Amino acid sequence: MARNNIVAGLDIGTHSIKALVAQKKQKEWEVLSYAEIPSFGLRKGSVVSVEETAKNVQMIMSGVEKDCNRKVNSVFVNIGGSHLYVTPSDGIISVSRADQRISKEDIERVKQATKAINIPHNEDVLDVFVREFIIDDQKGIKQPEGLTGIRLEAKVLLLCYFVPYFTNLTQAVLGSKLQINDIMPSPIAAAKAVLTPQQKEVGAALIDIGASTTSLVVFEEGELLHLAIFPIGSENITKDIAIGLKTEMAVAEAIKKQHGTCMMAKDPSQKKIEVFDKSSSLNFSKKDLVDIIEPRVSEILDLVQKELKKIGRQELLPGGIVLTGGGAKIPKIRELTKQTLKLACEIGTPQGIAGLQDDPALATVAGLALGGVDFDDEPGILGLTKGWKSKTREWFKNFIP
Repeated sequence: MARNNIVAGLDIGTHSIKALVAQKKQKEWEVLSYAEIPSFGLRKGSVVSVEETAKNVQMIMSGVEKDCNRKVNSVFVNIGGSHLYVTPSDGIISVSRADQRISKEDIERVKQATKAINIPHNEDVLDVFVREFIIDDQKGIKQPEGLTGIRLEAKVLLLCYFVPYFTNLTQAVLGSKLQINDIMPSPIAAAKAVLTPQQKEVGAALIDIGASTTSLVVFEEGELLHLAIFPIGSENITKDIAIGLKTEMAVAEAIKKQHGTCMMAKDPSQKKIEVFDKSSSLNFSKKDLVDIIEPRVSEILDLVQKELKKIGRQELLPGGIVLTGGGAKIPKIRELTKQTLKLACEIGTPQGIAGLQDDPALATVAGLALGGVDFDDEPGILGLTKGWKSKTREWFKNFIP
């Protein structure tokens, strides 16, 4: 349980930084304060300017503290960017106890054994997602603790990251005079807020379309099956519009939000749309916009389809596709996704926090706050708590005398 029944999530994205403070009132969590400001210092979802990001984080947290009249000392923060990836691995150990009963220590040892792989220089393992345990050739075991056996195996997905980007992120948050409770990959946080346990059990994919990246996470039997992040997002659509209509980025963004769509209506109107661009005006039709937007969205969906084919889940997800992120608000994107991927599709908005807008762009920050709801309250180093990520704590050890 979160301390004092209050949790804070901090979503540091390329386009904006979002902060959410939630409080438990009676039996449900409610928004205590929410803020969003433009983001500077990130590229493709990764922190490239520590100083600039720290300044923006400090600014937004100062705002939410004034709004809710509370001091926020620590946050649950996301890590994003196409440098994140998963790779399969496995490990095997001999059960340590004389009575051959599998302990928590055995489970941790076999997880550590799965990390013994060759990965590129400057990369490391952020987390281990267990697909299944195997005890003496008996497969498909989810909870091995207390069972007996001689040999314990684990088949896992290792979530890896680029160390300098992780370091930049943590330094930026620390530089804003905040402590970090835990760090969660952006798509995992979004899935926590949007996907239901039923969807994760039967098999579903979440596509989170951000400003500069698009994330794909696939769940099956309640466990993470796959994760991929592509260096392309809704900002690319804005750039395409700016180039296609020969206008500025700010105007192109406004056009995308006000008039953009992925598909033509059944009864298309060829009426020209007029938008004023400083001293001049732009004239274009809906078809002109579709001809610009649809190819870029289709490119994203083609990348998703390739990943689903890679794991043998192309057109084979009973729970369907859930779209979230700011890019999910483009009209007709659900219909185009359903048509392209040949799966049921819906727009996912965050659940579990009362008073939060039904906005798919808030999925990640809501998931970070919800991650704090179930957080283990055991104290850790530098006042941190012990969560489902140990990498944050390991990194901080470098700064302890």
